[in-house]
Amino acid sequence: MSTVRESIEVEVPLHTAYNQWTQFTEFPRFMEGVDQVTQVDDRHNHWSTSIAGVRREFDTEIVDQLPDERIAWRTTSGDVRQQGLVTFKRLDESHTEVNLALVFEPTGVAEKAADMTGVLDRRIKGDLHRFKDFIERRGQEDGAWRGRIGPA
Repeated sequence: MSTVRESIEVEVPLHTAYNQWTQFTEFPRFMEGVDQVTQVDDRHNHWSTSIAGVRREFDTEIVDQLPDERIAWRTTSGDVRQQGLVTFKRLDESHTEVNLALVFEPTGVAEKAADMTGVLDRRIKGDLHRFKDFIERRGQEDGAWRGRIGPA
């Protein structure tokens, strides 16, 4: 298993950053290689990705979600094995720190090579920068889900 940790400061209020992150179907707008995210229900999403010419489909389950604080997930089926956590920290009225931790198991030669050479770290860092640009340019979220999902 490999772990990637990245963080970024965004110039929007905490609730704006959190609310936008709950809009999973919008992830292809700022996440490189994510073709589509279909929200099945409050807990479950189906992902289609194309990374380095490799197409993958998998399902995720949100295992812990606390508004304005964190969202944790894990894969439940498909071609990818991962679990992750994104946290949100209020810095002041108009600045938020977004921290992302992802634990994954690279499969196949291409993914293992990308992991060893730091390509995946750079991709996640790039995704966070694109999220920053996306939300700061908009200045507001385009939706929100403020429900609580407790850990099992």
